[in-house]
Amino acid sequence: MPASHAAAIALVAALAATAAASAHPTGPFVNVPYATWSDDEPQYRLYPGDEVDVTVPSAPELNKTVTVQPDGRITLPLIPPQMAAGRTAEELDGELSAAYASQLLRPEVTVTVKAQPLKVFVGGEVNKPGVYDMAGDEDALRAIIDAGGFTDSGKRTEVIIIRRRPDGQPMMRTVDLERAFHHGDAPPDLVPLRRFDVVWVPKSRLGNAASFMTLLRNALPLQFSYAWGTYQTLP
Repeated sequence: MPASHAAAIALVAALAATAAASAHPTGPFVNVPYATWSDDEPQYRLYPGDEVDVTVPSAPELNKTVTVQPDGRITLPLIPPQMAAGRTAEELDGELSAAYASQLLRPEVTVTVKAQPLKVFVGGEVNKPGVYDMAGDEDALRAIIDAGGFTDSGKRTEVIIIRRRPDGQPMMRTVDLERAFHHGDAPPDLVPLRRFDVVWVPKSRLGNAASFMTLLRNALPLQFSYAWGTYQTLP
C-alpha cells in the first residue's frame, strides 16, 4: 500500500477512534465527539520539507543543514538515515546524539528548526479549497479569504476548526465569522491558526460524526494527512 494512502487511512481511523471516549464540544455539532478544545501551544514537530540545522560542537565538520525528506528521514554523515518527521527538535537531539555515540567521543548534537510557513487546509464551502502556506500569524477568516472566500451556500456562522492536541487527539470548535461582515456586532472569534489546522466551512448543519468524517476524508489531500501523527510511531 502506498505511504500516502496509508497516511490518509491513518488520519480517518484516528479521527473516528475518538468517538467513543472524547468529550463533546458545545454548539451545534453535539453529535461529533472530539477532545476538549485547548489553546495550549504544542511543541513543534517536524514534517517533510522542513529544514533543520544540525550542529555537532565536537566535530564541526559534521555540521549540516538538511531537509526532511518525503519519507520523513534526514541524511547525515557517518550514520544511517534518521527518522525526523514527527519528532520535536529536542527528541531529535537525543536520537542523533545516540546515533553518533559509536562514532564520536562527545556525540552531543543540537538541532535547530528553521522558520517554516503556516500550512493549513481550508475546505468545504469555499471557492478554492486546498492547502495554503500562510506567512506569519494568520486567523481563520484570512485563511478563508485566501481560499477564495465563502461560497453562497457556506455557513459563516458555524465554521469548523480542527486541530491536533500534543497527545495526537483531534479537537474541534466552531466559530461565528458572520460577525466580521457586520459593523456594530460583537467582534468575530477569528481564531489564530496553527500549522496543520483544518478550517472547514459547512454547507448545512452536520448531524453526526459519520457524515462529517466522510466529507473530511473525501476532501483532505493525502500529503496533508502526514501532519496528523503518521510518523510518530515509525523507527
